Amino acid sequence: MPKPTVLLIEDDFSLAEIVTYNLQREGYEVVLATDGEEGLRQAKLKLPGVIILDLMLPVLDGLEVCRRLRADSATTNIRVLMLTAKAEETDQLIGFSLGADDYVTKPFSVKVLMERVKALCRRESQPPGEAMIESQGICIDPIRYIVTINGTPVRLTRSEFRLLESLIRQPGRVFSRFELIDAALGDDTLVLERTIDVHVRSLRKKMGDSAHLIETVRGVGYNFRDPSKPSSQGDEQRDASCAESADS
Repeated sequence: MPKPTVLLIEDDFSLAEIVTYNLQREGYEVVLATDGEEGLRQAKLKLPGVIILDLMLPVLDGLEVCRRLRADSATTNIRVLMLTAKAEETDQLIGFSLGADDYVTKPFSVKVLMERVKALCRRESQPPGEAMIESQGICIDPIRYIVTINGTPVRLTRSEFRLLESLIRQPGRVFSRFELIDAALGDDTLVLERTIDVHVRSLRKKMGDSAHLIETVRGVGYNFRDPSKPSSQGDEQRDASCAESADS
């Protein structure tokens, strides 16, 4: 089976040459764009399987490119790996909130980057569920990948959708961060535990007043609030999660 096309949007020619060489050696067809506008054009023209996207780009920066990719029905499902020197958690949060699937910071190991690309290529959509999932105003359609909260559609990234679906299917169950990495990102994804925290913060922001339904269990991970078992501990977790969301 042929490997998918990778679109590399990078204005550092020496770095682009190294990444291109290694991708081609792994069997990928590589398309190179050196500014954001050209990257968007190539994405619509080639419809690659994966886009490696630098943030600091001429003409259009990487965040704007990602925003436009997700807003266009033709490119909204293309997997995006952000490649950037910006390592602050706030930058990661912005990237994930705009729809990035993964994030690698410079300087990086070429081997690690190749594994991240492979992981994105292997990642497939979860099998469709048998029915709609509803709880406390949140409704998930696993077949059409649609989420509504109190009747209002909420646009989630693929990873955020999987994360919410994993939690809501088993309300009250505490998931460790490693379990959520496996469930939401795939067990072949090379990420740190902290990556899940970034995804949760992004998801909570999009959930608005329902953000408290994802509770933080300190030192362990997260759970979706069980409506049948209200407790003072749950209220403390809700307050903590809301404060965390407000701080992010």
